[in-house]
Amino acid sequence: MPESILVVDDQPELRLLIRLTLQTLGKVAVAGSGDEMMARIAAEPPRVIVLDVSLGEENGLELCRALKDDPATSGIRILLLSAFVQAADVAAGKAAGADGYMAKPFSPRELQDAVGALLA
Repeated sequence: MPESILVVDDQPELRLLIRLTLQTLGKVAVAGSGDEMMARIAAEPPRVIVLDVSLGEENGLELCRALKDDPATSGIRILLLSAFVQAADVAAGKAAGADGYMAKPFSPRELQDAVGALLA
């Protein structure tokens, strides 16, 4: 069975770009909101979630923390994507339980490498 990756971002164009970038690593599903993310996880838990910190009205850090606090989803690796890249922002991501934190904009190779490392 191929590796499973879930991309969660509220911008459709960015979801498509990330999905196309990561499709060589495995099966990639997408979600545009926290509710959609939870439904996809319930249907087929991914190995890695690429999660935007700013999801419109939702907070990616809170979603990350909720996933890591739940024993049913705590083993899913999470890579946070954010335009906020100060040391305090990265520390907040780590405190929320993220396994990685990547600045936007990013290069396709950088994203592939980061997700590949989380799948390893």
